[in-house]
Amino acid sequence: MIYYIDIDETICITPEDRNYANSTPMNERIAHFNKLYDEGNQIVYWTARGTVTGIDWTEVTKQQFKKWGVKYHKLMLGKPHYDM
Repeated sequence: MIYYIDIDETICITPEDRNYANSTPMNERIAHFNKLYDEGNQIVYWTARGTVTGIDWTEVTKQQFKKWGVKYHKLMLGKPHYDM
């Protein structure tokens, strides 16, 4: 199976000011998605980080994933910003 997973408020808590560098991991949720990865599923993280501001958060996010032990096949930025 292919899973598309949001990042903020799904696998980490992000401050209200949306400074993603200060996000903190939700380890139980990361472990859940890592288990799906280990079971052979394709894991794609898809995020709206930077969509509104135009800031490229790719490297920050990759470093966080490395530090937090996030397993994934692909990271996609550019998800549309929306309210609901």
